[in-house]
Amino acid sequence: MKNLYLISTILLVLAAGIFSTELQAGNEQRVGSNGASELQINPWARSSGWGDANVSCVVGVEAMYQNIAGMAMTPKSEFMFTNSQWLGGSGIVINSGGFATKVGETGVMGVSVMNMNFGDIDITTDALPEGGIGTFKPSYSVIGLGYAREFSNSIFGGISVKMLNENIFNAKTSGFALDAGIQYVTGIGKDKAGNRNRDNLRFGITMKNVGSTMKYTGDGMSFMGFSSNGTSMTIEHRSQEFEMPSLIKIGFSYSFRLAPKVDAVSETVSSDHNLVIAANFTANSFSKDQIHFGMEYGFKDIFFLRGGYIYEKGIIGSDVDSRSTAFTGPAAGMSLQVPVNKENKSVMAIDYSYRFTNPFRGVHTFGVRITLGAKS
Repeated sequence: MKNLYLISTILLVLAAGIFSTELQAGNEQRVGSNGASELQINPWARSSGWGDANVSCVVGVEAMYQNIAGMAMTPKSEFMFTNSQWLGGSGIVINSGGFATKVGETGVMGVSVMNMNFGDIDITTDALPEGGIGTFKPSYSVIGLGYAREFSNSIFGGISVKMLNENIFNAKTSGFALDAGIQYVTGIGKDKAGNRNRDNLRFGITMKNVGSTMKYTGDGMSFMGFSSNGTSMTIEHRSQEFEMPSLIKIGFSYSFRLAPKVDAVSETVSSDHNLVIAANFTANSFSKDQIHFGMEYGFKDIFFLRGGYIYEKGIIGSDVDSRSTAFTGPAAGMSLQVPVNKENKSVMAIDYSYRFTNPFRGVHTFGVRITLGAKS
């Protein structure tokens, strides 16, 4: 009964999100009218390396951004840290960290933190437009807390809450957002022993960034003025409220075992060479809809090579004026992971991804990952 209740809750949240998002999905007239755009930044190296196409097969800590349901497949515990040189040449650095661990037989709890550092910016005023009176450091941060659960051998679901904070020296705002998602493993292509990790066809759907409106407050929203009798006074502007970039993602993935081998004793199928292809569709409330394509090649669970492409209207071609994003579509990445403890099957990995942009010099993301109890 508890499983049925949790599944029903997730489905209801997703249905509400789909209904509200579909009403205005892909509305180009609303581009740039939302706030909290940091919620649309993928800070993780693996999933960004194949164009965010793995909404149906993402697992572990990275699922807290891509599809919270995938966190339910965390083997035991996972720790992750990444550093992104965002839009090369802009001076923006993104540091992210996350942790996920098993809770009970089928549940997983996770927490993630993302911080954007914009560097030092000169303070300017009407009287001193050239600055010279000091600097300030804007800071954006997102803290996420999530729970995911395996409801059956085929259905995984999860919900997360994200707390946002945007801060400069004289103005700030905060808010919260909700994510919910489901992954469905079809059972097509199971090993004879029923090894779930070799199920070939998967589907996923997630609703993201549904939450409160936000507005700025602080001294930066006020200025000195004068009344009709010449008395000086502080006048405060009321900031316009803005919405969060809510969206829906739905996708699938299919894995191939290249040159498969069958164990004569357990009758399980394995392979040193594995290929996963994936695609998903993103319905955005405040920007153009997107289609994601990606693939990942894995060799002996040691080396992984990824590539992907994100398409949206106007992105193809050299005309910068036709695009509403600095990203040009392609993405690529790789991972190298080695066992650090054979007894509990723990691994340590280094992840990297690159996303192409024009202008700027792309986005480089480096990550370190430790997975305890990783399955072979």
